[in-house]
Amino acid sequence: MSASGSESFAHPDVGYALRSAGRPYTKDHRIYFERKKDGMPISPFHDIPLRYSSSGSVLNMVVEVPRWTNAKREISRSQSLNPIVQDTLHGEVRFTKNCFPYRGYIWNYGALPQTWEDPSEGTHSEADASGEEPRGDNDPLDACEIGRTVAYVGQVKQVKVLGVLGLIDSGETDWKVIVIDVKDPLAKKLDDIEDVEKHLPGLLDATRDWFRIYKMPDGFPPNDYAFDGAFRGREYAEHIIQRCSHAWTGLIEGKAERGDISIDNTTHPKTPGKLDPKDVHLPPNEDLPPARVEQDLDEWHFFDREAVKAFKDSVEQSSLHIFLHCDG
Repeated sequence: MSASGSESFAHPDVGYALRSAGRPYTKDHRIYFERKKDGMPISPFHDIPLRYSSSGSVLNMVVEVPRWTNAKREISRSQSLNPIVQDTLHGEVRFTKNCFPYRGYIWNYGALPQTWEDPSEGTHSEADASGEEPRGDNDPLDACEIGRTVAYVGQVKQVKVLGVLGLIDSGETDWKVIVIDVKDPLAKKLDDIEDVEKHLPGLLDATRDWFRIYKMPDGFPPNDYAFDGAFRGREYAEHIIQRCSHAWTGLIEGKAERGDISIDNTTHPKTPGKLDPKDVHLPPNEDLPPARVEQDLDEWHFFDREAVKAFKDSVEQSSLHIFLHCDG
């Protein structure tokens, strides 16, 4: 289904302004969101609508990691108004390693607002061949935007849905929705997942490969997939999105067990987390230089894909060391 011809698209981030606090590449860095028209502070998780218009097929996507970059940023689940922060690993800010032949992330990576992968529910009975239904990963749905333009952190893009890949990460279902910016020159030619293979041959295979190995340089085993790694099309992706949108509704209304998730918001009256914008005081905007990065972000990590497959088949994590070779 093509984007509705009745929808008019202004500059993709026309509705939102960003406020940066703290020094980039540190645990103190925060990127907050405000509405441009009135300066109201908002949550990118809860206050940016999932759908660009109530009747259209176009969605909003919040960019967390631009293509070709390594800093693993994400919408904070636990902090009030859910600013974008840099993830941590072993107590340090996290940078995703380069796995040959890839440089950082190979698409603009981010989240679909007003969605939630509920950890108390399975997301599809077919997701695990063992018969166990993996639970949601407790985050908004992830999205991979495959257009040609490199985005920036916090950009809100309008995208159309093309398909979905079901990643199984540490026993949790972690769906990756494949989307494209509606303003991309290829957008009119891409309506479903088979169109991606036709016009961008090799990208889906690279996407599957990237998600399987990207955590291995940090000592984790390769990831597995639902449906043996097959991509599902737009209709199935819309089913997953609708299900996670419904789960988010229960979350924001206080009807779901939220654990450490902050449901603070400024646009949903009569919800438990509704804040008076007048009482919200964001830190001042700062334009600070990034902190020094100690690790080598140009290093490549090499993997024998046949060995990775053998590891997956044998489930012998003790032999992980034979798969990883770091040049230099």
